[in-house]
Amino acid sequence: MSFNDTLAIIGGFTVVFHLLRLAWRCLCGFRQFVLTELWHVDLKTYGQWAVVTGATAGIGKAYACELAQRGLDVVLISRSDDKLQMIAKEIADQYGRRTLTIRVDFTDGQSIYAAIAEQLQGLEIGILVNNVGMAYSDNFAYFLEVPDAEQRITQIINCNMLSVPQMTRLVLPGMVERGKGLIINISSEVGVRPQPLLSLYCATKIFVTYFSQCLHAEYKSKGIIVQCVAPFMVSTSMTKHRPVNFFVRSAPGLAREALNTVGHCSYTSGCLSHALQNTALTILLPDWFRMSTFLVRKFRNFATASQRDMNVCKTKETLGPKEE
Repeated sequence: MSFNDTLAIIGGFTVVFHLLRLAWRCLCGFRQFVLTELWHVDLKTYGQWAVVTGATAGIGKAYACELAQRGLDVVLISRSDDKLQMIAKEIADQYGRRTLTIRVDFTDGQSIYAAIAEQLQGLEIGILVNNVGMAYSDNFAYFLEVPDAEQRITQIINCNMLSVPQMTRLVLPGMVERGKGLIINISSEVGVRPQPLLSLYCATKIFVTYFSQCLHAEYKSKGIIVQCVAPFMVSTSMTKHRPVNFFVRSAPGLAREALNTVGHCSYTSGCLSHALQNTALTILLPDWFRMSTFLVRKFRNFATASQRDMNVCKTKETLGPKEE
């Protein structure tokens, strides 16, 4: 056999391997995002109550409402008592489910969890959604450009990271005792790979991803599902309510599709469009390019220009129309 024949065989096996890999990913995607529209788990089987952190807006509110629509009573946890009461009333009026509200600020750190534990005592908690999170900048920014950095760093770590294992610690023992339970941790595709100019935020989100994957491996034999949901852009206050389109999903749409995947996968982008974006960006934006000084500067210039345009628009709105 000649050298060229050997290379041709190796090349053929390589092509077949990648084609089979692509076919498998397509099959998994079809099962995860298409078949689950018709065949999904009855979430009431996990328990009577669902607990949702950061439940008064965005993805958290969407999960709370979707879980109530699917027949669960909901514990709403957030820092605004007025918003908590409003969402509780909305759930009671629209879906006829019971609610319990707990007002805490997750940026306060360790001190809040004893009070949460006391109010959760005695509830059959089948589902926990660790959603609460915050960004440290409105735009792409260098680490030292973060306003009030000393306080902000601690707040972000308390909110995005500490809340996840601490809330899990409170509800997991009851799930293990009953032999069933579902924990959903909201991460972000921004944290799947290192993203300069969002350094602290993406670092907190990869913590959520790794914690979820390890916890699922530890407790799946005990009947506990730990699912990590890592979406791309969702139209919320964190993203300045960007218009919904193929790339930007609405929070209710994401919650509905992501909940359909429960029991079918332990890691998901949440919806088909975000899964396709993840695949495309993996190919088109490799890590070496994302981490390059060239791209970092481009992102920073884009953020500066966007902020300047936003400031101009706000100024025009403040001044009002000119008189002729």
